[in-house]
Amino acid sequence: MTHPAFALGLSILVLCAPHTRAETNAAEEALYRAEALRSLPQGAARRLFSIPAHPAQLPAEAIGAYGRGCVAGAVRLAPEGPGWQVVRVSRAHNYGHPKLVAWIEALAAGVRKDGLPDLLIGDMAQPRGGPMLTGHDSHQLGLEVDIWLAPASADRYLTTQEREEMSPVDVVRSDLLEVTAAFTPAHVALLRRAALTPEVDRIFVNAAIKQAACRDTRDTAGERGWLRKLRPWPGHSEHFHVALKCPNANCAVRNPVPAGDGCGKELAHWFREEVRFPRKAAPPPKILRLNDLPKACRQVLAAP
Repeated sequence: MTHPAFALGLSILVLCAPHTRAETNAAEEALYRAEALRSLPQGAARRLFSIPAHPAQLPAEAIGAYGRGCVAGAVRLAPEGPGWQVVRVSRAHNYGHPKLVAWIEALAAGVRKDGLPDLLIGDMAQPRGGPMLTGHDSHQLGLEVDIWLAPASADRYLTTQEREEMSPVDVVRSDLLEVTAAFTPAHVALLRRAALTPEVDRIFVNAAIKQAACRDTRDTAGERGWLRKLRPWPGHSEHFHVALKCPNANCAVRNPVPAGDGCGKELAHWFREEVRFPRKAAPPPKILRLNDLPKACRQVLAAP
């Protein structure tokens, strides 16, 4: 039996901070899912979109905004392939718009060509996208993927069990001012390759990772343009988060990434103490219901 005080604390964590658990192991994930199902309202979009086990049999389409939408006609990324391995397969978060799956496969092929380690693929989207029961406030359109910064095994595919239980690698110091020795030139090469692909809109990384990439990239003409796509964001010290551009009209286009490499004053902002360690917690996000999503998401949810 769960202790009441523990259950209350877990409920608050589930409802207020889903984005903090993107890399939990299988046992932790099962605990969070059970508590979310117990505590969320019946009409919560997170609950409803966690139910379908297969993509909607509709033409491929990203619908709505990155934090408030869904995906039709998604496809499943295989658990492993040439240059990639999916971690936490049991979550069934390895679905995405066909353009995302094709992009991951192409990036993985390029990574192998460059002699870099296989990609460890974290969360993409649920079979029909939408708000996740646990894990993220984004990843709803099938256009986003987390790629772990931990190195993959050089000579074999990890077993499913290993990928369920392995721990991520944090490459940022605890003071959030600098990367550790775990952050290597191979990481910079991977980020550069990903950012240079035209399909990518932006890549979210910890500010210390952005700082290291800025420092380690030459100042010669044409070498630094890719850095503008690296956008500092809290967390993101164990993985980087890739968001592709909208592929269709019903997808809400984000504001364009600002000009320049982003390595100046705008980056310095992220190293202020009150930004690194906010004293005031952010308000809990709104619990989205189906009516808060585009109307087309009802069709996605009801489709065979």
